[in-house]
Amino acid sequence: MSQSLFAQTIRQKLLANGARSSAGEDIDPVPVVKLFTPDANATWLLTEIDPDNPDIAFGLCDLGHGCPELGSVSLKELESVRGPLGLPVERDAYYSETRALSEIARLARRAGNRSPSRHLPV
Repeated sequence: MSQSLFAQTIRQKLLANGARSSAGEDIDPVPVVKLFTPDANATWLLTEIDPDNPDIAFGLCDLGHGCPELGSVSLKELESVRGPLGLPVERDAYYSETRALSEIARLARRAGNRSPSRHLPV
């Protein structure tokens, strides 16, 4: 991912969580980073990067259609995403979270399409 989105410290945390998952640890980490489209309603709360395939990240993905889901996303694809005004995906520099991903996902699913994705319960 480009340096403007992913500082090395963020990448290291995501890879560390990915290594724990790959080792078979049953983890429910707090999201490390929040990415979003500034001109659309898409949001990604990422918890880990696959150490065997560092292009693949995992987290809560909400494309703004009221159906947030846990899943994997290609970081290269995120770099190419543009919203309706042509703006690229950005990192929320002020994002800070204390709740585990499963709790955030549960709240987001409950909110469904009543809450735009950029206003996930985070």
